[in-house]
Amino acid sequence: MEDLRYPIGKFQYAGVATEEQRKLFIANIAETPARLRVAVADLNEEQLKTPYRPEGWTIRQLAHHLPDSHLNAYTRFRLAMTEEQPTIRPYYEDRWAELNDSRNAPIDFSLDLLESLHKRWVYFLESLSESDFSRSFQHPELGLVSLDKNLALYSWHGQHHVAQITSLRVRLDW
Repeated sequence: MEDLRYPIGKFQYAGVATEEQRKLFIANIAETPARLRVAVADLNEEQLKTPYRPEGWTIRQLAHHLPDSHLNAYTRFRLAMTEEQPTIRPYYEDRWAELNDSRNAPIDFSLDLLESLHKRWVYFLESLSESDFSRSFQHPELGLVSLDKNLALYSWHGQHHVAQITSLRVRLDW
């Protein structure tokens, strides 16, 4: 039986990426906003209120979660590039998803935000050297996280949440 939480599988990190893998990860990040727009296209209010799995977030919450999460990731990249192994502050994504804007705001707000954020983030990522990806930040729960690993994670993260939406659409024949 398919695990509805992980339609593309759980994140796996294979270690330091090659230049070609990094290009693929950056391309995935660049494509996430367009993929999300396609995934949510023409959904009505009832569909946006539908959880992607039992006891899971609604499609609206997923659409708002992506820029919330990716803004944090973008900031972590910038901190790691300007400080020596900075300790970042995690956030409670589950609590953020329960805030009024995450539960009720039009998703166009987040689709536009994600698009602009990713344009800037990709521009930044493409400017980094191979050695820059070995820089890292200290996560209070995960320990030392390299930019290489974080790049792979957020390449996966966008695809992961878009697949939660698209797999729901397939299951419900939307």
